[in-house]
Amino acid sequence: MAIASLNRQDLFSLDGKVAVVTGGSRGIGYMIASGFVANGAKVYITARKAEACDEAAAELSKIGVCVSIPADLATNEGRKQLIEKLTEDEGKLDVLVNNAGASWGAPFDEYPEDGWDKVMNINLKAPFMLTRDITPLLVAAASVEDPARIINIGSIDGLIVPNVENYAYAPSKAAIHHLTRVLAITLAPRHITVNAIAPGPFESHMMKWTLENFRAEIEASAPMKRIGRPEDMAGIAIYLASPAATFVTGAVIPVDGGMSTAQTSIPMPVQ
Repeated sequence: MAIASLNRQDLFSLDGKVAVVTGGSRGIGYMIASGFVANGAKVYITARKAEACDEAAAELSKIGVCVSIPADLATNEGRKQLIEKLTEDEGKLDVLVNNAGASWGAPFDEYPEDGWDKVMNINLKAPFMLTRDITPLLVAAASVEDPARIINIGSIDGLIVPNVENYAYAPSKAAIHHLTRVLAITLAPRHITVNAIAPGPFESHMMKWTLENFRAEIEASAPMKRIGRPEDMAGIAIYLASPAATFVTGAVIPVDGGMSTAQTSIPMPVQ
């Protein structure tokens, strides 16, 4: 059987691709957006705070093409605003990264209903609704040879039982992992792959307090003795969005230096 000639650079190229990264103004979303922009994609980033979104897009535009669309994607109006802008400017979408997320910590006996609802709405409901509404744009870009891509951002807290009182967060991430598998089957006939990344500890707003207080303990207990770096997150996202991953769908990939395999729990703040 003949093997097609593959150019090493083309295999991981994002040249000409259009991508959306939700929550792209900071943290893991910014790491992914940076990797995409640096590797040839035109990237739209969203965030609820317009100033932060605009500043991040301006910084990323120094290395490539990045457009800011401030929007609250937990609302129908925010999703409509994003999709109308993409439809007007592009008419198609190659890659959707559902990254925006939230956490809420509180003792079990005091855990508030509004905290539970906020986390579930942002971490689970909003990605599903955005995926549902944006699928026509993904279909417009998709083909058998080059499927459109959806990348959901989960967490190793959705793979292990964390030793923290953050009761909605881990279930919401376990749910996004399983939703990834469900949507992979649903959307395969439309030539769209759906995969998830389950990050361990990375420098981010959500991890700021934890790393300030527990970084040494986390690094000591981690199999690879460090936390994640921006290139670790950018690399896995580039892979999933590139020609190298056209036959990968329904996967949940831990990017945690082996922490979930070792069942290492990460301290998280109560907020």
